[in-house]
Amino acid sequence: MNLQTLGFTTYFEQQQIDTKKQLYPARIVQQHKHAYRVQGEHFNWLGTVSGSYSFHTLHAIDYPAIGDWVLVEQMPGEEKCLIHHLLERKSVFTRKAAGLEVEEQVVAANIDIVFLVMSLNDDFNSRRLERYVVAAWESGAMPVVVLTKADMCEDVTPFIRETETAAMGVDYVVTSVVTGEGLDDLRQYLTLGKTAALLGSSGAGKSSLTNALVETTAMKVSSIREDDAKGRHTTTHRELVQLPSGACLIDTPGMRELHIWSEQNSLDTGFKDIEGYAEDCRFRDCTHQNEPGCAVRGAIERGELELGRLQNYFKLLREVAFIERKTNAQQQLAEKRRWKKISKTQKANYKQR
Repeated sequence: MNLQTLGFTTYFEQQQIDTKKQLYPARIVQQHKHAYRVQGEHFNWLGTVSGSYSFHTLHAIDYPAIGDWVLVEQMPGEEKCLIHHLLERKSVFTRKAAGLEVEEQVVAANIDIVFLVMSLNDDFNSRRLERYVVAAWESGAMPVVVLTKADMCEDVTPFIRETETAAMGVDYVVTSVVTGEGLDDLRQYLTLGKTAALLGSSGAGKSSLTNALVETTAMKVSSIREDDAKGRHTTTHRELVQLPSGACLIDTPGMRELHIWSEQNSLDTGFKDIEGYAEDCRFRDCTHQNEPGCAVRGAIERGELELGRLQNYFKLLREVAFIERKTNAQQQLAEKRRWKKISKTQKANYKQR
């Protein structure tokens, strides 16, 4: 296996660490929580993080994830390895982890392209698409909207119109794995050494797309329930597969919800139409609520801007502000706990002398 075709560029090669251990670079190609399968130049091993790695890691985002490059040590006589180091990521798609705890979760790492997958049926949701676009810009990868199941849609025009508004300035491709429509257009993005990730809700057609592009049945596929156009979860783990072109493709489990973990600038990029109107507001600190001379409200009154899009923008702004407040407090607490843990270890070592 040529590491360059897996995406091992000079960016990662320059991060090699000088150590007494015999470590090999490898990419995470399967992830089941904290159990991994890694692909190296001459091996494909099961892997777990070392005890030292786990001890020094505070946050979930610092553990390896699908697409990551790591340095591993083979366990003697086994096709297993210990993961000792995580190489710095060049891009990463994250979200707020599900549940009450405010924690950042890695969905896919070191990706060049994010395919935002939405099906052309009742599951299409422009507000959800806006969220995905913001998260994609934050990741550092290039977003591309993939509209699936065109063979089941009588008229794609309304969906395209909504896509062009919700994902302003983002490429989109209309596809069908049944007829083959759009697949060659997708392959134009999937060139040698590139890595793309398929992200979307359950039943959107990600696994079917993967199988069509890999030209095999690598992923299990479930049918759609006709009564509500919803799919069942068909991918239960994260997996990276290599395509005939030499590109890598990551399929991920469907996400019922996507709570963004982004900064203001990514939000502005995803809603650059609103930002453009805001530049013409009479007041620089206009909140676009009831102020006189608000150009954003004027655009809504003229029918140039959808009220639902503005309301979603406000909602995402509140989420970004909430995440910033919570993470600042958590970072202080985590640092305090880390030093407490180190202090306990030092005391224990001192007593053993």
